[in-house]
Amino acid sequence: MAKRVKRAEKGIESLKKQIEEHFGKIETDIREGNIGRGKYHLKEIDKGLLKALEIKIKILGAEDDNSVQIYRERLEELRKSLELSEGE
Repeated sequence: MAKRVKRAEKGIESLKKQIEEHFGKIETDIREGNIGRGKYHLKEIDKGLLKALEIKIKILGAEDDNSVQIYRERLEELRKSLELSEGE
């Protein structure tokens, strides 16, 4: 059982790292004006990575450090930035 817990904890950290990488890509896309590509990364985070993170945290029964909520708020801010960039 201990191996599973450690593996799940590593999985959570890995997902957080992937989410951060995608956030970086979105920020780059906004700066470069690649709206379509930025939207792709938004969906990737929203529909895939955040959902997987929520599930792993729930399965592990770990106390969430509000990371999912923080990521969702950051995602909304970037979504608004993309929409503003798209309107230009």
